[in-house]
Amino acid sequence: MLDGLATQVGPAMKPANVAAATSFSAALASVSQDAVSTLRDAEGLSLKALQGETETREVVDAVMSAEQTLQAAIAIRDKIVTAYLEVSRMAI
Repeated sequence: MLDGLATQVGPAMKPANVAAATSFSAALASVSQDAVSTLRDAEGLSLKALQGETETREVVDAVMSAEQTLQAAIAIRDKIVTAYLEVSRMAI
């Protein structure tokens, strides 16, 4: 019955016993690598702008993207810390 429901709703809803394609740590590592890459790209464009090699608009776009990425990373970190603290307070 659950398999029929999963196919009706879509591939995102799968039974709990189906193994995920990627682990949580691999997904988190991938996201963090993308965030670091975005921040480094913004930094590189900022340095190129100081040397007069790129337009201001490109720098503004890159810095705003880096700021959004950093805010998302901080929010994810806060959620992970909160979850850890809740688990650590549970009685065993």
